[in-house]
Amino acid sequence: MGEAWDIRMAREDDAPEIYRLVCELEGQQFVYDAFFRSFASQLSDPAVHCLVLEVDGRVAGYLNLRIDHHIHHARPTAEILELIVAAGERGAGLGARLVERARLLAISEGCELMEVASKFERTDAHRFYERCGMVKTHYRLTMPLPTEGE
Repeated sequence: MGEAWDIRMAREDDAPEIYRLVCELEGQQFVYDAFFRSFASQLSDPAVHCLVLEVDGRVAGYLNLRIDHHIHHARPTAEILELIVAAGERGAGLGARLVERARLLAISEGCELMEVASKFERTDAHRFYERCGMVKTHYRLTMPLPTEGE
């Protein structure tokens, strides 16, 4: 890869590009105002580390890492909440660079482990995470909840 790349902490002015990446990943348009409120909240949360990967000065990837304290772990844990690399940039090792930066950040925070949840149908993502050194150890179960008033 001959392009210049850099990983830095996200800024509020990254919101439009990160929004584009999130919509691309999920295959749908989200309400921008709701996205922005969540994004701004994460930027101000010391437990969340929002990493942006730039290629030649443009946002090409994003990783959100949350540090949590659970009573069933001796040390904090790190969870990758989102990892997105622009479709045109995939296959060049950018995602692995984001995961490695997140891993180093988790180590610096004293974390015991780093984990990620991934939808069943994202088999390419599962193989990617396994190549990064992650192993399948858990099931994550979910329950949709109604909005207030339903």
